[in-house]
Amino acid sequence: MSTIPYVEEPVGNIHDKKPPREIEAIKPTWKGRLWDTFDLPSDQRKLLFKVDAVMLTFASLGYLKNLDQQNINNAFLSGMKEDLDMHGNELVTAVTIWTVGYVIGQIPSNLLLTRLEPRFVIPSLELFWGIATLGSYAVKSYKSLYALRFLVGLFESGFYPGIHYILGCWYTPREIGKRAMIFWLAGSIGSMFSGFLQAAAYTNLNGVHGLAGWRWLFIIDAIITLPIALLGYAFFPSAPLQDKKAWWLTQEEHELAQWRLTSIGRAGRSEWNKAKFKKLFKSWHTYILPFLYVIWNNGGGQQAMGYWLKSFNATPAPVPGVHFSVPEINQLPLITRGVFIISAIAYAWLSDGPLKGRRWPFIYFNAACSLIFAATLLKIDLYANITGTKVLYWFQDFGSGAGPLILTWINEICSDDTEKRALLVAAGNDLAYVFQSIMPNFVWKTVDFPEARKGWTYSLCLAVLLILWTALIQVLLRRDEKKALKAQAIGSNDTVPIPDSLEGTSSRDEKDVYTPQTEEYRNEAVLNKV
Repeated sequence: MSTIPYVEEPVGNIHDKKPPREIEAIKPTWKGRLWDTFDLPSDQRKLLFKVDAVMLTFASLGYLKNLDQQNINNAFLSGMKEDLDMHGNELVTAVTIWTVGYVIGQIPSNLLLTRLEPRFVIPSLELFWGIATLGSYAVKSYKSLYALRFLVGLFESGFYPGIHYILGCWYTPREIGKRAMIFWLAGSIGSMFSGFLQAAAYTNLNGVHGLAGWRWLFIIDAIITLPIALLGYAFFPSAPLQDKKAWWLTQEEHELAQWRLTSIGRAGRSEWNKAKFKKLFKSWHTYILPFLYVIWNNGGGQQAMGYWLKSFNATPAPVPGVHFSVPEINQLPLITRGVFIISAIAYAWLSDGPLKGRRWPFIYFNAACSLIFAATLLKIDLYANITGTKVLYWFQDFGSGAGPLILTWINEICSDDTEKRALLVAAGNDLAYVFQSIMPNFVWKTVDFPEARKGWTYSLCLAVLLILWTALIQVLLRRDEKKALKAQAIGSNDTVPIPDSLEGTSSRDEKDVYTPQTEEYRNEAVLNKV
């Protein structure tokens, strides 16, 4: 089975009048295993240093909006309930309205990135999100809160899938997995940090300038976000294959960025027309790829360790003489998160490095781990071996970091169609969120913990489905590979002479950016997706 190519393998030629760029052999070193740019030629190393500094910093800081998702619950428990007369089901309604906005906005915002320059779209979403969040501090009724929560969800929706799409506009298979994982883990780490920040803000600011502490939580969110948005307008880059050069890149670096992408089959912008719609809806990619992310996203087990620790303090106690304090109940599960972060980082570095851009082995490994842990937690006596159960919970999420690599795989499979790539990355995350908002209400009920037999059964079934779905995608990719090889063989036996006047010409889009259009190139691109 062929592998996804590294950028050093193919030869590209962006500008017709310039000779093809010479390939510099890359010798793997221990430094390159730690961070890929150390093994690259000096010009690529300088380019990626600039792109990483801007892209990863903005993406990671922007993902601090996870604070807001926690703040609404903290605000409710810290005085908002009484101030806004939310004595019924208003909090659930507010969260639901946020979800509606989040689901509605993802696909349109990602498609917008293929029409307008991302350096305007992404920072604008961040700016409007900050303004809507800031407005939440001044609400006088829960009805006003509803309206703002919809806008917060709508403007937040485009950030996560949008950043994944933009990563695919800059990085090659030997680089993108690590960047996608760093971006994703920034949100996880931000969520861990948010509780400390919110507690400190409420304790120190409650009553300052006559504002309740819960109102200050929204102000702090906006204070963090608005400067990030303004910096985004100045620094955030657009897509090199379809938009203008970023001011902080030289013309040579811009052309190098284009060459790196065209040499691995990434395409620039193309026109939306009847033929494109027909091709999109006839492609198996549209119906199969997004659900790979949906299955993964919903297959992970819920965090049950806290419920298990708390169950020791029940009356009657399941194990007489054993109990856990409130700090222990809150702190011991943090080890689970630490193990998860370490394993997720290993996923990305191994995928980009030794496995040369292969994503599917880690999806299988993720599914196998989920299956084993779900089956074990279904069968064991949670109280027979306390230490053993504790360790099992700590490793519950070991190997559960395939999500960013799945979106990366979608990015790579759809390299030759940037609009399809944007659509399917957003669709995967969007549908995953829809299912995630519904299914736990049926399979992960609070009253079922700590055993949660129904939930672990659900997790086990999805792990099996994840294995089968990944295998299906590989079969379809192999079928496409065989078709491309056959078409290439037929084409080589029936070559049409090219007039001298047309030799060396290439197709350019409306931005005058080179995009390979030949049938031979499209067939070759298919071979690089399995």
